[in-house]
Amino acid sequence: MNLNGKTVLITGGAHRVGKALALAVAQAGGKVIIHYGQSSSQAEQTQAEIRKLGGSAHLLPADLNDPRQMQDLIPRAAQIAPLDALVNNAAIFEDLEWADTDLASWNRHLMINLTAPFILSQSFARALGPKEGRIINILDWRALRPGVDHLPYTISKAGLAALTQSLAQALAPAITVNGMALGAILPPSDGGVGDEIVQKTPAGRWADLEEVQQTLLFLLTGPRYITGEIIHVDGGRHLV
Repeated sequence: MNLNGKTVLITGGAHRVGKALALAVAQAGGKVIIHYGQSSSQAEQTQAEIRKLGGSAHLLPADLNDPRQMQDLIPRAAQIAPLDALVNNAAIFEDLEWADTDLASWNRHLMINLTAPFILSQSFARALGPKEGRIINILDWRALRPGVDHLPYTISKAGLAALTQSLAQALAPAITVNGMALGAILPPSDGGVGDEIVQKTPAGRWADLEEVQQTLLFLLTGPRYITGEIIHVDGGRHLV
């Protein structure tokens, strides 16, 4: 799983799962460009950790709620180094059921969780030209088993799952497009954590971040004949 000479842009790479993904790329020898929205101090801390390990990390701020900043992100990243891969990780996660979801919250989730990956993937493909590349979309097990909770988040991730499979066809053969559907990786940022999360997971435990990192590196360095796949890293949660 060697990424020497490769440059990977990770959206939302400043903290939580995004930070783990950035560290994985750097530890595999890749140059990582860490996009962040408002988490400047956390992004700087992640960059410092990577550089302390001898890795290469660059920071790139952008508000993915702003269409212009969204469209400029790939060209700005390409000025740092020619890109080889894009990891669409940035997302918002709010505990809203259908009765609590207004148009503003609906649009907010779709913009960050679905529209941004589409625009960035389109821009990434144009920037690559005939060069080979890889796109990894970070999903959620809920995307393929939608329920009534976290409605706008779930629907936006379901849309991202469909986008993953559509882009895998549209961008072939030069670019592979795959997804990682995560489960109980870290306690939710909205504080909605309880024993029932693990109790409903066949594996009976929270994930080890290293398991997420290994999956990312497999999709970034593994067989190019794999495209349009969504790998569940959820301990079997989507089966229950």
